[in-house]
Amino acid sequence: MIIVMGLPGAGKTTVLKGVKSDYRILNYGDLMFEIEKEKYGIKDRDEMRKLPVEKQKEVQKLVAEKLSKEEGKVILDTHCSVNTPGGYYPGLPFEFLKVLKVDALVLITADPKEIEQRRTRDPSRKRDIDDVALHDLMNKAFLAAYSAFTGAPAVVIMNRQGKLEDAVAELQKICDIY
Repeated sequence: MIIVMGLPGAGKTTVLKGVKSDYRILNYGDLMFEIEKEKYGIKDRDEMRKLPVEKQKEVQKLVAEKLSKEEGKVILDTHCSVNTPGGYYPGLPFEFLKVLKVDALVLITADPKEIEQRRTRDPSRKRDIDDVALHDLMNKAFLAAYSAFTGAPAVVIMNRQGKLEDAVAELQKICDIY
C-alpha cells in the first residue's frame, strides 16, 4: 500500500488522478464519512473533523480493519494530520498503521500561499481558516513519525502552481517502484 497525504488544497487528489497504474485508489475520508454519516448523522465531509476525538478514533479503527483486508495494489488517499478544535490529530494513528502493509508514505504539498489561494477558489467546500504553514510543518513531523514507525520511506512531493505534470511524474515514479 502506498499512502498519499496532503493538506486540503495541496492537490493530492488531483495529482493522483494523473497517475497511470494498476493501483486501486481508496479515499480514507470517503470510508470514514460513510460510517460517520450512518453512526453520527454527519451531513458533509467538512463536519467530520469536528466530531469528538474519541468518536473519530472509533471510526478510524473500523476503517483500518476494513483496509487491512484489502488485497492487491492500493493507494490510500488521506490526510497526514487533521486540525481539530482540540489540536492536530494524527490522520494515521500507530494502531491503525500497525495493521497495514505500508510500502511508501507520500506527502503532497505546495507553498502555503498557493494552498490558501486554491482553497479560496473552491466554493464546493466549507473549510475553516487555518494556519497553512503551521499545518504543513505538522504534516512533515507526522510523516517522519509514520515513516519511523512503519519502516516505509517518506517522500515529499511539491505540487507547484502550474507544474502539476511534475508532481504527477514524481508520484508515478513511486508507483512504478512498488
